[in-house]
Amino acid sequence: MKNRILITLLVVVSFAFIPVSKRSLDFTSVEIDIIHQDSLLNVRAIEIIDNIGLAYLSSNGDLGILFNNKNTSENVTDINIPQKIQTTIKYDTLPINFRSLAVIKDKAFGLTIGSPALMFDLDVDDDESELIYREDHPDVFYDAMDFWNDLEGIAIGDSTDGCLSIIITRDGGETWNKISCNKLPEALPKEGAFAASDTNIAIIGNKTWVATTAGRIYFSPDKGKSWEIYNTPIIKDKETEGIYSIDFYDELNGFGIGGDYTKPDANIANKIKTIDGGKTWQLVSNNEGPGYRSCVQYVPNSNAKKLVAIGFKGIDVSNDAGKTWKHLSDEGFYTLRFVNDSVAFAAGSGRISKLIFKE
Repeated sequence: MKNRILITLLVVVSFAFIPVSKRSLDFTSVEIDIIHQDSLLNVRAIEIIDNIGLAYLSSNGDLGILFNNKNTSENVTDINIPQKIQTTIKYDTLPINFRSLAVIKDKAFGLTIGSPALMFDLDVDDDESELIYREDHPDVFYDAMDFWNDLEGIAIGDSTDGCLSIIITRDGGETWNKISCNKLPEALPKEGAFAASDTNIAIIGNKTWVATTAGRIYFSPDKGKSWEIYNTPIIKDKETEGIYSIDFYDELNGFGIGGDYTKPDANIANKIKTIDGGKTWQLVSNNEGPGYRSCVQYVPNSNAKKLVAIGFKGIDVSNDAGKTWKHLSDEGFYTLRFVNDSVAFAAGSGRISKLIFKE
């Protein structure tokens, strides 16, 4: 029964995501369609599953799946509001606050913040969700999770005992093991990551980049077996400053965004770019464009030119690899995932929406 309900739904229903289109012109506007709304909803972790459905986890322990088994239109403007299945994950009397979600071929995993950190092998039937990893430590705080393939995955969190918290699975999530500090670079005091959008990790092939509150990039060329550190010029002098989100288009082109969420309009030194795989980073659009944003993502099929950044202050797009930006909307969200080169899904406080970017 493990995951059978979750996987069956995701396999048999059609979410009517549209086929990948071929777009190259600049984005000039965005249409926002609310597909799920709940005043108690607070979502910072979403995943699109093989163009079939959208899974999400909330800070209240909710696991949800949005899907549509009625509409088969290829016209994105015709897609109806999806149906929803939602359950609340519980474990003893402990509060469940999810910020990390990962989905592989036939499994889904959710990881909570704070101590104890709890990882579940998820199922929409709460009785079938299974605790597979627990970590008790006064400083434990996990921030993001991702997989290299269906067997190997990684989760990262704030530093404990002198190094960043990194746990890895090599058996499809059955077991998770924490990397010893003697195999990791020494962390700076209070160095961690921001659990703002589940986008502190970027993976291309075997290569992995992890962005931290200290404005540093942890890089592994071999799926977490070895690590080195690259420094960046992003603003990082306060605990509320640093890199909040990172994305890579390919092995060379990457982008990071952050700032200070307590001063969300400040846009000094909060956007960085690399064209050499993260070895060196340059500030871009300094004192211009968006201020604090919690998530940045490359637009697919854009040759590393188009970027979308979102946060609780709105949605912004760059059509020239981050040099200049256009503010498209004041609608606030926390996290974003693209379906194709013009459609994405975004989640935040109180709602999950479909974003349709237009030229």
